[in-house]
Amino acid sequence: MEITLGVVIALVCLIAWMYNRLVRARNYVLDAWSGIGVQLTKRHDLIPVLANVVKSYAKHETDLLTKTTQLRAPGISVDRQKTEQREQSFGLQLNQIVVLAEAYPEIKADQNFQQLQSNLVMVEGDIESARRYYNGAVRELNVLVESFPSNLIARQFSFESAKFFELELPAMQAAPSIKLS
Repeated sequence: MEITLGVVIALVCLIAWMYNRLVRARNYVLDAWSGIGVQLTKRHDLIPVLANVVKSYAKHETDLLTKTTQLRAPGISVDRQKTEQREQSFGLQLNQIVVLAEAYPEIKADQNFQQLQSNLVMVEGDIESARRYYNGAVRELNVLVESFPSNLIARQFSFESAKFFELELPAMQAAPSIKLS
């Protein structure tokens, strides 16, 4: 009787421990997603200022600048896939602004533009760090959800694997190439 009770108590403790690990892993994923949102918001806040500086020098390029400003989103979506797609489009437009600025030496010499470029490089690095943290949290959750015996608990309590945050275009996986000459 005492042995059976000890086994039951040990089993209940093991289940509670695994459940708590799953909850903690899921919360790390949610926290990491929030961190990506903060960094993407910083990136989006730089764009109107960058676009205005470039616009003042390249008046005939207003189509590109207007389109990029319109892609600027108010915040991160709960839907990871939609956020990835939006950020890919946004990143392409952002790279086009940087390339456009390279064509105008007077923009590159502008102190405001140089500061904005520096801030953009910093924010892109922060986005990369946030993305790595998120993907690490996703990896930890997925290992728990998919490995035995925690997968039994995960299935019982409806824990699901999360998707990694990836930018499909290889050019988008690194910060934009910006020359500060």
